[in-house]
Amino acid sequence: MTAEDVRTKLKSLASPVAAKLAARFFKTGPGQYGEGDTFIGINVPTLRTVSREFRALPLDDIQSLLNSPIHEERHVALLILVLQVTKCDEIHRKRGFDLYLSSTQFINNWDLVDCSAPQVVGGHLMSRSREPLFVLAKSKSLWERRIAIVSTQHFIRHGEFGETLTISRMLLGDKEDLIHKATGWMLREVGKKDQAVLEGFLNRHAASMPRTMLRYAIERFPPDQRRVYLRGKNSSTGGTTDGV
Repeated sequence: MTAEDVRTKLKSLASPVAAKLAARFFKTGPGQYGEGDTFIGINVPTLRTVSREFRALPLDDIQSLLNSPIHEERHVALLILVLQVTKCDEIHRKRGFDLYLSSTQFINNWDLVDCSAPQVVGGHLMSRSREPLFVLAKSKSLWERRIAIVSTQHFIRHGEFGETLTISRMLLGDKEDLIHKATGWMLREVGKKDQAVLEGFLNRHAASMPRTMLRYAIERFPPDQRRVYLRGKNSSTGGTTDGV
């Protein structure tokens, strides 16, 4: 199997109507976060089915798909990579990690980051230095910063919160709404495991958090507790509902 086999399969599943909807949903217009991206119109469940069919695709062919201008080709490449790194030896996992970090310019929308960063990046770094995440968190690239925080979901699942909290502090002053949402989401995931840890973070930082980040972080709190945190937050810090 080759990258061309995957492309042929995807073309057979494409929908022009769905492509137009996706282009609007993922904000591909001038000045928007997905500016210039190209969609052919395939939903995520179908992409996951295709990824399972081609899960043995060689890494060079995954790289070829990941370099594509077509969003769904990049998405399926990442889904295949996730399948591979979750059941492979350390050599292949490291090669997948290296491919990923050398290709971040193509992992350039929130769905692409979120479907892959925890498994590919977080999974590889689970037993290693987490320093690459701190480098990513300081990047000028919105998507590399999102990779940094979302990758920590893997650690959270294993009861480790340190990197999530550290990177969340690093991103408190970030200007991008998609970073506010991702950071609040990861903080919420920490709270699912240990609410006291999340409350400790909020008690120190809620007043300086972007409002969207705070709202995402406290989403599971009882209404009265949410109001307490929101009252302490300057309501002038806004946010949008575009993207995740």
